[in-house]
Amino acid sequence: MAEYFLIILIVVISAVFFTAGFFIKRIIDKNLIDDAYLKIDTIKKESEKKAEEIKKEAILVAKSEVIRHKETVEEEIRAQKQELGQVEKRLTFKEDNLEKRISLIEKKEADFMRKEKIIAQSEKTALEKEKLAEEKLKEKITELEKVSGMTSTEAKNTLINLITEEAKHESAKAVKRIEDEAKEIADKKAKEIIATAIQRYAGDYVAEKSISSVQLPSDEMKGRIIGREGRNIRALEAATGVDLIIDETPEAVILSSFNPVKREVARLSLERLIADGRIHPARIEEIVGKVEEELNQAMKEAGEQATFDVGIHGVHPELLKLLGRLKYRTSYSQNVYNHSIEVAFLCGIMAAELNINVKQAKRAGLLHDIGKAVDHEIEGSHAVIGADLAKKFGESPKVIHAIAAHHFDEEPNSVLAVLVSAADALSAARPGARKEMFETYVKRLEDLESIANSFSGVAKSYVIQAGREIRAIVQSQKITDEDSVMLSKDIAKKIETTMQYPGQIKVTVIRETRATEFAR
Repeated sequence: MAEYFLIILIVVISAVFFTAGFFIKRIIDKNLIDDAYLKIDTIKKESEKKAEEIKKEAILVAKSEVIRHKETVEEEIRAQKQELGQVEKRLTFKEDNLEKRISLIEKKEADFMRKEKIIAQSEKTALEKEKLAEEKLKEKITELEKVSGMTSTEAKNTLINLITEEAKHESAKAVKRIEDEAKEIADKKAKEIIATAIQRYAGDYVAEKSISSVQLPSDEMKGRIIGREGRNIRALEAATGVDLIIDETPEAVILSSFNPVKREVARLSLERLIADGRIHPARIEEIVGKVEEELNQAMKEAGEQATFDVGIHGVHPELLKLLGRLKYRTSYSQNVYNHSIEVAFLCGIMAAELNINVKQAKRAGLLHDIGKAVDHEIEGSHAVIGADLAKKFGESPKVIHAIAAHHFDEEPNSVLAVLVSAADALSAARPGARKEMFETYVKRLEDLESIANSFSGVAKSYVIQAGREIRAIVQSQKITDEDSVMLSKDIAKKIETTMQYPGQIKVTVIRETRATEFAR
């Protein structure tokens, strides 16, 4: 029973505690809910307050932004209004100007129309006058044809001939005036250059011939030179290529050859054989060989000495040997070696006056006759041969052309070529430089006179200054002063095309009028 009561008590107590817990939980939950609602109300109020503040702040920001934009727009509107005002002023100004221009154009157009009417009237009047003038001209032409006895065509031809003749005289006067002015300057400068060149250089004159003589100690030596059955003289001629002439000339042997180098070898060899006294074929060959070697060396040294004297360098050794050979070569009795050095100096002097390359001019002048060293061995002009040699041994194109053109085998196309030709003629033409056969000289003078006399109006002609000048005296009735200018040109042109001569020839036409009367 007690256990049963205890169980019931426990159950009752449990139910009481359960009921009490339930009510306590409800009370607690209610309090929590009330607190939650209270917090919610608080949060809601705070949120509404913040929202109101944010709203007010946003309204203020929006109002300030609106105000700012409004001010900007108003500023832009004011600027546009100002700009539009300026544009309006400009348009108004342009409109005023345009109206003025239109008014001016209308006025000019009216004037133009008025002038056009006047011009049309004037043109009509001019046409009428022209027609009247043509009729009168035809009448005058008819009258003139009757009076003159010539048709209008014949009169025109006569007038054209007169005008042509007058034009020729006027052109001749102009040519003479221009030539006089040019000659006054050119002759003065040319004379200065040539005079300076001649003044600064004077070359020695060496006359050589195609024969050489060797003096003998006695006439007995002639027999030893000839040898038994002539074997010595034959050996000497065979070794040297020179003819030995042994005649009645006392104590002398003549060596004859057109090759000056061979003649020099023979002369030196014969002198050594005479001095040595041993003359036989073996000794002759030995001496000739030694002399040839020595002479070759001497020619090379002579070439080197020439380049040293002139002041150039870098010449090919073969050209130096050929240049040295010119020492034994003559042209019109003028030593070609000395002539080449002289031309080199003249070229250098004149090149300095003309402000062109002096060393190149000297080089071309020194080598201009290099072809004469071998012209007896090679066919052709020495100028062409020399140009080929210069090209073969590496000379410059300008020097090669100057060598080839110094005798006009080629047409000169550079100042250097003309300079070398002038220096060559100057060296050859100076007094005493060359000798000329008397018959050839006289023939050249006669040819010059015949050329001058072949022109109509030439009464007499005279060649003076050793063929350097020709003077033609013309008939004053046929040749005028202006015609004499053209005549001198024609004579000079014919001389250039029909004759060959060194240097230049001056042509002077002389016209004079003489009046003679006798007092009785």
